[in-house]
Amino acid sequence: MVSNVKSYTLIGVNAVEVLVQVDAGRGMPGTIVVGLPDSAVKESRERVKAAIVNSGYPFPAKKIVINLAPADVKKEGTIYDLPISIGILVAQNIVSGKRLNEYLIAGELGLKGEIRKVKGALAAAILAKKKGYRGIILPSENAEESSLISGIEIIPIKHLSEAVAFLNGDIKIEPVKKNLTENNFSFAVDMSDIAGQYHAKRAVEIAAAGGHNILFVGPPGSGKTMLSRRIPTILPPMTEKEIIETTQIYSAAGMLSGIITKRPYRAPHHTVSDVALIGGGSSIRPGEVSLAHNGVLFLDEFPEFKRSALEALRQPIEDGEVTISRISGSVTFPAKFMLVAAMNPCPCGFYGFEDGVHYCTCSPAQVKRYRSKVSGPILDRIDIHVSLPAVKPEELAKMEKGESSEKIRERVTKAHERQKERFKGLPFSFNGKMDSKAIKKFCKLTDKAEEILNRAVKTYALSARAYNRILKLSLTIADLDESDIIQPKHIIEALGFRENISAN
Repeated sequence: MVSNVKSYTLIGVNAVEVLVQVDAGRGMPGTIVVGLPDSAVKESRERVKAAIVNSGYPFPAKKIVINLAPADVKKEGTIYDLPISIGILVAQNIVSGKRLNEYLIAGELGLKGEIRKVKGALAAAILAKKKGYRGIILPSENAEESSLISGIEIIPIKHLSEAVAFLNGDIKIEPVKKNLTENNFSFAVDMSDIAGQYHAKRAVEIAAAGGHNILFVGPPGSGKTMLSRRIPTILPPMTEKEIIETTQIYSAAGMLSGIITKRPYRAPHHTVSDVALIGGGSSIRPGEVSLAHNGVLFLDEFPEFKRSALEALRQPIEDGEVTISRISGSVTFPAKFMLVAAMNPCPCGFYGFEDGVHYCTCSPAQVKRYRSKVSGPILDRIDIHVSLPAVKPEELAKMEKGESSEKIRERVTKAHERQKERFKGLPFSFNGKMDSKAIKKFCKLTDKAEEILNRAVKTYALSARAYNRILKLSLTIADLDESDIIQPKHIIEALGFRENISAN
């Protein structure tokens, strides 16, 4: 007898349906798994046998063939333990097969029959809804994330015997209801913690308001890392769509400890490998750029990152996604993030920031070599470049407490709403993502503002890319002022963010 149980496999962050077929027929007793299983799937034979026996059910003394279809898609992980055990019990008429077509089933088995969490449960729930299934049977630990998807039943189970009783109709299990709590903005840090640095805090507000990438250049101890850690506190609340997208990525990566309701903040060390930053590996997994989706990716010591890793950032910065290609195929991960980079002006850290105590000891050649580690094309994709001089200790006590994150977030949220209304129906939602066609359409200047911009183009010999960058920044500044037209003051402020090592 052949039994059929529906399950799934992950390709990137998305789930694809897998049919688990179990044939308990004649032949020497033994279990064979076919259908491109990895080592974890092959080892399920021993886990399944122990779980079935220890749960009080007989294990057939027959030859058991398990086929995972489609056979040309690689199957990984422990997702199939529960579907395989159910298929074996159906083949023995211990479990009724009447309800099997109504549910996707997934779960890892312990030797006593306990059910453990699996990766990608949220993606499986999305697949179940798309395919028209009644629901999904999965470990209770995965129920919370899967409950984000409405319109299907999320059946949480803790033991193999519980799944058997449910499928036989002997017990009723109450489906987990959707429980998406309001975003909690009780951050451990706040913008008001930072004394001084008003120019830098204004730059951060503009970057957050328009989805612009930002680069801090300053000596050690100037507050670059402090500022970056507080950027998530001024970003607007995540929408339900963003929560599902971000949670799905962490679920597929096996890094989920709860529904993601706060914007991610990822700060990989500069020794990170290309694969860890961008994604990939033998079992293709999302990298830091995808884990930062809908949030902030902070790269401290920017020039110290491997050149190849930085150059690989071009695609996700431009497209909001990253494609990993291997012999077996290609996988695309979402990667819409705000890039925040920080660097010293030179190897010693004080070039151009001498304060009477600290002096630069680097030669011109060392400074040039250090700065050349970051290529022009990458710098061109960073709209805001900010000088960040260190604040003297004796001045810190005299400085007043700055604005709170809550007040800044209110202005940023209003600017976001204006942009979403402006770009409705377009593939982007923020000024920082506009292409040249959109810039021409939406950036309306007063005559005086246009005159100032044209004069700056001639004076500084600005390139077309720099010209467009200034217009994008100016429009974001105008949005913060709730102005529909770019004024001269908006152009002047935007020009102030063309500093340091930025390329024309």
